[in-house]
Amino acid sequence: MHHFTLLGLFILLSALSRSYAGKVLVFPADASHWINMKVLIVELHSKGHNITVVRGSSSWYIEEKSPLYTSITVDTGEFDDDFMEKFLPQLLKMQRQGRSFWNEMALADESYRRLTEIHQQICNMTATMFENKTLMNSLKDAAYDIVLTDPAFGGGVLLAHRLGLPLVFNVRWTVYGEAHFVIAPSPLSYIPVPGIQLTDKMTFSQRVMNVMTFIMIHYKNSKYFGSPYQEFTQKYFGPDVDFLSLLQNADIWLMRNDFTFEFPRPTMPNVVYMGGFQCKPAKPLPDDLEEFVQSSGEHGVIIMTLGTVFGQLLSEINDEIAAAFAQLPQKVIWRHTGPRPANLGNNTLIVDWLPQNDLLGHPQTKVFVAHGGTNGVQEAIYHGVPIVGLPLAFDQPDNLSRMQAKGTAKIVDFATLDRNVFLEALKEVLHNSSYRENMQRLSRLHHDQPMKPLDRAVFWIEFVMRNRGAPHLRTQSFRMSWIEYYCIDVIFTLLMIFVLSCFVIYSIIKYLCFKVVFKKKMKSE
Repeated sequence: MHHFTLLGLFILLSALSRSYAGKVLVFPADASHWINMKVLIVELHSKGHNITVVRGSSSWYIEEKSPLYTSITVDTGEFDDDFMEKFLPQLLKMQRQGRSFWNEMALADESYRRLTEIHQQICNMTATMFENKTLMNSLKDAAYDIVLTDPAFGGGVLLAHRLGLPLVFNVRWTVYGEAHFVIAPSPLSYIPVPGIQLTDKMTFSQRVMNVMTFIMIHYKNSKYFGSPYQEFTQKYFGPDVDFLSLLQNADIWLMRNDFTFEFPRPTMPNVVYMGGFQCKPAKPLPDDLEEFVQSSGEHGVIIMTLGTVFGQLLSEINDEIAAAFAQLPQKVIWRHTGPRPANLGNNTLIVDWLPQNDLLGHPQTKVFVAHGGTNGVQEAIYHGVPIVGLPLAFDQPDNLSRMQAKGTAKIVDFATLDRNVFLEALKEVLHNSSYRENMQRLSRLHHDQPMKPLDRAVFWIEFVMRNRGAPHLRTQSFRMSWIEYYCIDVIFTLLMIFVLSCFVIYSIIKYLCFKVVFKKKMKSE
């Protein structure tokens, strides 16, 4: 009888544990952003939630068939693959020419032009969905509880508004730039604008640069990236609906960083920090890789990988890097695709793929050579491994500059990189113990929290599902005009009252003085 009671309680508890299982509609971004989103999908699936993923037919990494989710594939036509095959090598060649003003402008204009094409394609994909009445009716009939999206692209925001569903962001970047600047107060006196590699301690000239850069970036992001979504919004939702307001109206912002990485700054109640949520304890390496790592002895191992996009650099750069590695006593594991570099030493193992998290967590790993993507930086913090940074594009220079400011990374300028420069950077991080000590201090801070970042993220996703949104956490500030937000009308009114009061007081004093003088004059006469 006792066993039957326990069995009944177990069944009841199992049913209750799944009673909050909901239906999640995911509109992800591709490439490395998909890696982040998939971590959340895996965890939500393990908790019994039913997940549907919207993907484009030309998706690079988002699988159409998966045991984790049901997919909806939307025809996007043929994507121009020269973004990968031509643009990235072109970008590297432009960087190699040096950091002149005109070269920087040309690089920025080319990046904006290419990224605008992708944003326009997302709008076209979303329009294809909206025009498909059968699809939209099926999405409405499915009665989803929530839309989970990455607002680096705006399709998920538009779809959530069309379906009238609560919205949760897996976010660091939005259409308009870094997410904090869209949702939270960001005083430019001590909040550095991403891209110019400043800290929260700025001189007067740096603050001038910070303000000017903010104005320029805000203008360009709105013009190039925001315009397609604004046009789409007015076409499908009417002239009174603003895309930026739809974006700011999200219920929860799951930020892919925290204050071991970010400089201290104001935030908002619906911003939840989940920096390092994709990180986990290292698993044992494959036997052949473990044997190579152990063969390094007391010198240890250096690992190098440049993320999902930059599998290879320019051939002459690869040769210089290989020559530098060959002069070190450490063993090197280098994720590299393409032709085998010349000057490759016997200490260097070239692989098409490597278990980055497991290698970073291995006690033999001494240095991480990385491009500075958010995932890699967070995993380096998690495992306490210092970085030699080789920033290439997008947010990478800014990410690495923050780590360098915290004393955990050494940056190598791609424009001046050769075997000697690269070798000296490696030796500095290997032999100057402060880099490892500073990174391990950040690692301790990251781990010293009451709840794992992934658990915190899933809690808030489920919170929004249970409560059909989180309007009590959303600020009303974005519904104000800039005049109201900065109290310009209040300041002007108070100033006018002050001026009028001064005028009245002046008039009274003048009148009284005139009266006294007049009386004296009358008496004298």
